[in-house]
Amino acid sequence: MKICDRIISSICLVLLTFLLVTRILPAAQSQTPNIYISSNEIAQGNPPETLLNQGRILYEAGRFTAAASVWQQAAQGYEQQQDSIGQAWSFSYLSLAQQALGKWQEATTAIAESRQLLESSPPEPAILAQVLNIQGHLQSSTGQTESAIQSWQQAEAAYRNADDKQGIWGSQINQSQALRRLGLYHRAETILNSLEKELQAQSDSSFKVQGLQSLGIALKNTGKLAQSQTVLEQSLAIAKRLGSAEIANKLNPPLDTSSILFSLGNAAREARNLTKALEYYQLATKITNSQQIELKTQLNLLRLYLQLEQPEQAIALIPLVESHLSKLPPSRASINATVNFAESLERLETSIKEQQISSNSYISLAERILTNAVNEAKTLKDIRAQALVLTQLGKLLAPQQPKKALTVTNNALLLAQQIDAPEIVARAAWQLGKLYRQQGDIQQAITAYELTFDTLQTLRTDLASINAETQFSFTESIEPIYRQLVSLLLTSTKTKKPANRFNQVSQVNLRKARQVIEALQLAELDNFFHEACLKTQSVQLDEIDSDAAIIYPIILPDRLEVILSIPGQPLSNYTTHLAQAEVESVLQLMRQSLNPAYAQAERLKLYQQAYNWLIEPAASQLENSGIKTLVFVLDGSLRNVPMSALYDGKQYLLEKYSTVISPGLQLLQPQNLANSNLIAIAAGLSEANQGFQALPGVEQELAKINTQIEAKILLNQNFTQPNLQNTFDENPFSILHLATHGKFSSNAEETFVLAWNGKINARDFDTLIRSRETNQANPIELLVLSACQTAKGDPRAILGLAGLAVRSGASSTLGTLWAVRDRSTTKLMTEFYQHLGQPGVTRAEALRRAQLSLIEGEYNHPVYWAAFVLVGNWS
Repeated sequence: MKICDRIISSICLVLLTFLLVTRILPAAQSQTPNIYISSNEIAQGNPPETLLNQGRILYEAGRFTAAASVWQQAAQGYEQQQDSIGQAWSFSYLSLAQQALGKWQEATTAIAESRQLLESSPPEPAILAQVLNIQGHLQSSTGQTESAIQSWQQAEAAYRNADDKQGIWGSQINQSQALRRLGLYHRAETILNSLEKELQAQSDSSFKVQGLQSLGIALKNTGKLAQSQTVLEQSLAIAKRLGSAEIANKLNPPLDTSSILFSLGNAAREARNLTKALEYYQLATKITNSQQIELKTQLNLLRLYLQLEQPEQAIALIPLVESHLSKLPPSRASINATVNFAESLERLETSIKEQQISSNSYISLAERILTNAVNEAKTLKDIRAQALVLTQLGKLLAPQQPKKALTVTNNALLLAQQIDAPEIVARAAWQLGKLYRQQGDIQQAITAYELTFDTLQTLRTDLASINAETQFSFTESIEPIYRQLVSLLLTSTKTKKPANRFNQVSQVNLRKARQVIEALQLAELDNFFHEACLKTQSVQLDEIDSDAAIIYPIILPDRLEVILSIPGQPLSNYTTHLAQAEVESVLQLMRQSLNPAYAQAERLKLYQQAYNWLIEPAASQLENSGIKTLVFVLDGSLRNVPMSALYDGKQYLLEKYSTVISPGLQLLQPQNLANSNLIAIAAGLSEANQGFQALPGVEQELAKINTQIEAKILLNQNFTQPNLQNTFDENPFSILHLATHGKFSSNAEETFVLAWNGKINARDFDTLIRSRETNQANPIELLVLSACQTAKGDPRAILGLAGLAVRSGASSTLGTLWAVRDRSTTKLMTEFYQHLGQPGVTRAEALRRAQLSLIEGEYNHPVYWAAFVLVGNWS
């Protein structure tokens, strides 16, 4: 079961809870839920209508076991009354509670009972819609995404018959999320865009406020942060207007806007606008009347203070959070909040030690509240909550009490496996792996890490899958798993050091390490797009190019590891024992040294040092194997420096090999370029536009391309997104060449290329060229971006180039690592297309020859030619 399924299911669960009130007795809708329901109040003699309502209250309070028990009693009561409709309602709610508890078989049985009862007695549309909605949630949670979509489509139709707009909107959001999981992004976005238009057309009401807020949250979870913020701000503005009118007319108290402010804070934090997030959270805590919103906001504020390195503010917030938690009755929500709080306390302890701030120890407080939470979870008979708390407790105990931590974490893992909770399995197994590694038991550590890795592979974790309320970030919560597993796999089992830098690592471990590195590349791209949008396939290097070698470097805290793959030969591995900070420092200097004012001798020295890390140990092996192309699957900051400019003391790497950047073979489309019939769409901006300066060389660049290959030119005002789309649809082509401003960023929303009428976002590329996907006779084989640059101050910005490359659907992309000069770019592109059209010349070789033409002329400094990199297929 995928983690995105789990997260989307939790979103659906919120919507379902929201929709539950439509069938509950009207008098109960305006009441504040009484979460202190005692066992006496849930007596067997209570009418089933009362039990149904009490179950709802318990469910909303997170007391799922109690809610299930009450709804079971309600079903029995309705059966005695021979009320099949009421019985069907009870079974559907019972399924909902069983789903929350991870009891999938019981949930399936309950919803089947509900559907069977409804079939015998045709129900009202609202009743049928509710049951179908819950059925869709169950199907989504158990990986039956197509069936879930069908259920939600049927639920939407039933809600329309019932004239229930909230139900319609909720069903549409559910469908959109499920379609995204199937990779049907265009259909998913069409639904959300249609929903937004419908909501905008509605007159202002509390329903519209809630609908816009739900839409804004859905947009945030799909990574559309700017659109999410706009929609949430609209929701807030309408709520304020309605509130002012109600005050003026002395009607109901004004709408509580704190939940919208909370959602805005989450969107701002995910967009890395931490100052704005802080403002939203602080305002939400000031105006809220909801204990739940106040606690959730305070927990997010606490995390934000830690992220902003403001431990004093975090310390001041601790008593308030602790007080709120102590007043909550046992529930899933209170236990989740406790885990959240304990994790922040642990991080706060680390922060105050690093900054040498005098304060109380917060580890003992974290241990105490987690121990209490374990007991609460047992009382609630909530296995999932118990597994989650034990995992966090094991993590907390690990530094000082490793043996106890091992026992606690093992228990957590067993519980998580018992209820099929893979996201908790992954966390618990990772914790076990760290504990075994700490004890020096490498084999047990590898076994635990492999369980973590295998679980993550089934989950396809991304940023959208990480709950903003309970996790810090992908780089802290997910990425380290991959690196730590690689480190363990590449730990030599031989006590005697080899005579050279090659390690004594088994082929089994090398193959697994290579798989993990490739998976990390994919996870980063999933993270970038906030969705597991990329299709993978198993490709063997020998099937692509017997003259190409793949180099997998990975930066670890204590060393730089390299795996080398040469066709027809065993994998090999060599190591540079150098701390990560030193590696990063050299890489940063390498990038800076590309400034023409930098001393050439110093630049060459830096690039020779990197050559010694990555190439020198295998230089003779590469030469003896007749290798012509080096394919780099780069890691971290290595992506920011040009591999073609590595220097062996006599010549650049480019002078001996073609060089290619790959996000991994699993994303490679291994078709060859049809050199004999190259047709391009070439679009660009030479004039200043939208605050971007003119690119006077673009007009000449496009004209010269047209002399080398057949090209349809779109220049300046003709280069608009609609014109580009129409040109795509009306003309066969294999190359898309864009000579325009653009930026690569680690944030998908900030990765774009500029058209005359606006920015084409990275996410827009698959929609823009979607019509090409069905025309396999003319696939886009090459995307060229000749004037883009990376975002300044963003060390992971090159991820944007890889993301845009794979999202475009082109088998390869030619882009630039930094802003390039007009005249040298025109010359390089002219040479590139001239060589590309020659029989037997690969894309990589065409680029190499074009770059060599600059080296041999007036543009011999790497700043002119080394910026150009080929990403993806090189043949």
